[in-house]
Amino acid sequence: IGTKAMTHYERIGGADKVRALVLRFYQLMDELPEAYGIRKLHAQDLQGATDKLYKFLTGWMGGPQLYVEQYGHPMLRRRQLPFPISSAERDQWLLCMNQALSEVVEDAALRQELSAAFAKVADHMRNRED
Repeated sequence: IGTKAMTHYERIGGADKVRALVLRFYQLMDELPEAYGIRKLHAQDLQGATDKLYKFLTGWMGGPQLYVEQYGHPMLRRRQLPFPISSAERDQWLLCMNQALSEVVEDAALRQELSAAFAKVADHMRNRED
């Protein structure tokens, strides 16, 4: 009688916690001067980005595939190509996400797993030389 491993989505606490993580992430992007480079790549109004990231992360963490249902396959790298992303932008994005993780996710092991996964994805998004 094997027990199915919980998804990151279940472990983080479902929709409310994913939304809280995304909201805090974008608040930090707006507030931190050291995130200016990544912030200026976004629209003035972050609502669209917030909604898309929430839907993407919900499915990415093992929850309902909200993003795929609305927009199709994420094709993350292709969708990011119009935006210049070097190590600086990657690091700014990770700064905001890791700070949001530290504030929103109580489970230290889950925080570490998500941080490592985000680092891999963020590094893959780089499309400019430093």
